[in-house]
Amino acid sequence: MPSLRAISELMNGGLLLCLCVLAGLLLDRLLGEPKYGHPLVGFGRIATWLETRLNQPINSRVSSRLNATIAVKALGLLAFLLATVPWLLLASWLWWGLDLHWLWRCLIGSVAVYLAVGWQSLELHVQAIVTALERGQLPQAQKATGLIVSRDCESLSEEGVVRAATESLLENTSDAVIAPLFWFAVAGVPGIVLYRLSNTLDAMWGYRNSRFVHFGWAAARFDDGLNFIPARISALALIVGALSLRGFAVWRQCACYWSSPNAGPVLAAGAGSLGIVLGGGASYHGVWQNKPATPGNAATLNDLPRAIVLTRRAVIISALALLLASLLWRGCCS
Repeated sequence: MPSLRAISELMNGGLLLCLCVLAGLLLDRLLGEPKYGHPLVGFGRIATWLETRLNQPINSRVSSRLNATIAVKALGLLAFLLATVPWLLLASWLWWGLDLHWLWRCLIGSVAVYLAVGWQSLELHVQAIVTALERGQLPQAQKATGLIVSRDCESLSEEGVVRAATESLLENTSDAVIAPLFWFAVAGVPGIVLYRLSNTLDAMWGYRNSRFVHFGWAAARFDDGLNFIPARISALALIVGALSLRGFAVWRQCACYWSSPNAGPVLAAGAGSLGIVLGGGASYHGVWQNKPATPGNAATLNDLPRAIVLTRRAVIISALALLLASLLWRGCCS
């Protein structure tokens, strides 16, 4: 029989990550998102406090326009670092700095995964849209869609609602589920904490409007970098989950239709895998924006449940692949 020390060493390696991921995802499926006391709510308040104090207009009379832009970007970078570094240091100390028993490390890792992923919450939002459309309640479906997309939803047709909800489901499966799992597999609790905080700041500051276009530059670029590999893993997982290579062709042809370097591959691969039209023009804050659409059939109500099933497969495929890669990597390095 293996000794207790051998078991402890084994559990502090790749198997620990596997247990944390499985336990964290199970907690998410059973409990859903915490309704009260979610740490990200408190973090959002801190981020808002920092932004209101650092995102100040630069006096153009004493500074050129270029220098003013650089100064605002520098303040945005400072705000990003002030918001993330203390929590990253705390997570690093808990995960790497303390000589904890593997059971405590498993508990910390499982809770981190549970709080960082939003799988169940995402599906519940989309299922509410499905339910409203099944009951013929288009206004309720439009309202529910408006909670998870940034476009104007008041005048969307049923097809428009399904298309918007499907795009949000695909993109957030990458951002809110697969990407956190990737960074946990790479760097444990510090990795998943850094990713989730960066992604939250991008959601708060990453707008291309007059207020955030420069101040949110650092958060947006950092989030783009952290999502680059996970987005492509997500796109591949969607194609594998559909058991069809059609997603590859649409990915190659249509990923450039989206301005985001990470949303494009995921949405194009998802559209091809589902065989439906995604993208196209939409209204944002009262302004219509023309965008190309992917080839495929018009999206219908039946496509939303299909998209939920596909994204579940993609999450499972990605999680298994990441855990296997983590085990092999740590096995080779030990």
